[in-house]
Amino acid sequence: MIEQVIAEWHAFVETPSTAGLHALLAEDCVFLSPIVFTPQRGRDLTAMYLLAASQTLGQGGFRYTKQVLAADTAVLEFETTLEGKYVNGVDIITCSSAGQIVEFRVMIRPLQAVNLVHAQMQAMLQSLQG
Repeated sequence: MIEQVIAEWHAFVETPSTAGLHALLAEDCVFLSPIVFTPQRGRDLTAMYLLAASQTLGQGGFRYTKQVLAADTAVLEFETTLEGKYVNGVDIITCSSAGQIVEFRVMIRPLQAVNLVHAQMQAMLQSLQG
């Protein structure tokens, strides 16, 4: 099941679509951010964060460099560049037996990248919230 979910995730990353993302996320999905202390709960909130991340991190040649799949979990390492700074991180994705993402956890390094992503994500989320 995780293979199909990750194939659909990669399709979203290539061509971000709100409808496609909503179909991929379970209604009670949880998003765990490297920036926000509390878990973000629910499909709509998770989708908002993931759409903002795709617009923020996708600016500098975002690409996945490694992928490990096991049972219901995937670990996808990525890298990109923001404002000339190297960003390295991992997405840890857990799916349900129904083929939907139930947890999406992001970790980013180095500290300069975390600070830069924080500032850009905050601006992007404010623009999405209107």
